[in-house]
Parts: sequence; structure tokens; C-alpha cells
Amino acid sequence: MCAIARPYLTPEEYLALERKAETKSEYLRGEVFAMAGASRQHVTIMTNAIVALGTRLKAGPCMVFGSDLRVLVPPTGLYTYPDVSVICGKAQFEDHHQDTLVNPTVIFEILSRSTEGYDRGEKFENYRTLASLSDYVLVSQHRPLVEHFARQPNESWLLKSYGGLEAVLLLPSIGCELLLADIYDKVEWPEADPRIIGVRLVRDEPGHYEYEYEFEGGVYADRPDPPGLYR
Repeated sequence: MCAIARPYLTPEEYLALERKAETKSEYLRGEVFAMAGASRQHVTIMTNAIVALGTRLKAGPCMVFGSDLRVLVPPTGLYTYPDVSVICGKAQFEDHHQDTLVNPTVIFEILSRSTEGYDRGEKFENYRTLASLSDYVLVSQHRPLVEHFARQPNESWLLKSYGGLEAVLLLPSIGCELLLADIYDKVEWPEADPRIIGVRLVRDEPGHYEYEYEFEGGVYADRPDPPGLYR
């Protein structure tokens, strides 16, 4: 996230502006941070997660919310918009507007290249201060990989990773299991660049040479000067 050049704002001033704004922004310690738009991959994964969670939790005491619901982390003062929030039991809100949740049970964040460091670092540090939070789930949008952090009785967090579309994410704290195939349904993976397996030097005129790379499948193509021979 990137800071907007504004004077220091109180939480009350931030909320007054945010409730009128057409775009979403985070807030922490007087600073407002504009949130970037999401990619197709991001939105597809988020929607899939909401649908899968909602289906499995329908008969129980838990509810699922998307990224339009703001969350306040009271111990640190962070206002943010998790991609997916699950609340079990009675939802608690900051005020009568009921648009700022303060007691999420599970939070999902869809990782992007620009926000991954923040989601894993400072944002998770803030989330960990939420006494209500039992699980934090990070979902890759570049490959089928889900990382699940579960709060332990000693207040440590246990990480378990799930990779591959056949894997099943287990969330015992809310009695839920999610197939990664459901989370990644209709996600189109970017094609990987073909692997370079060789390079050759070709003379196209006296005293002038070109490098050509050999890719898997025997295809050659002109490329910039190579760092070395790949075999």
C-alpha cells in the first residue's frame, strides 16, 4: 500500500471520509493508504472462497463476508479490508453504522506481488493482536498454494501449507474443510516461459555474430546477449 499525501487524520475523520469515498483506503496511525484494484485472478479466487465457505458454513453459527466489510484491529488502530472474513457467533461492530467489524474469527488474504510482503509481515502482526482471530489464511494467485496459520493455546501460530488442486484446507476451529480445487475453480494460470536448454553463436555476416537460444522442443529464437550457456 502507498501513503496518500494528507495531513494527519483522526480515526473519526478517516471514517467520515471513507464512508463517502468511491474507493477504499486503509488507515493506521493517522495515515491513509489507498488500496489498488484487484486482478481477475484475485477476484475469481476471492469469490470462490466466499462461495465455498458460505456453502459449508450455512447451517452453523458462522457468517462469511467479502472485502467490502471493513475490519478494525482495536489494539493497533488498523482499519483494513480483508479479502474474506469469517465471524462465528455474534458479530461485533465499532459503532451503530455496523460497517466496521472488530471480532473476525478467520481472515483470508489473496496474495499479490505488490502486497505479499505486507500481508505476511506488518499486516499479520496487526491481525495477531485480535483476540478473536483463530486462523489466518494466505492464498497464492499464481499457483495452487494455500498457507494456513492457526493460533495455538500458547499464543504461537502454527503454519501448514497445502499445495496442488487435490489438497484440502482444514479449518477445525470453525468445522470447515475446503478443496483447493474449489478455491481455484476457473482460475486461468499464466503460461510458464519455455525453459532455455542451450545457446549457440551464429554468424550472419563477416565479423558479426548473433546469439540464439534453444528452448525445450528444439525452437530457436534471437535473444539479448546471454549470461552464459544453459544446459
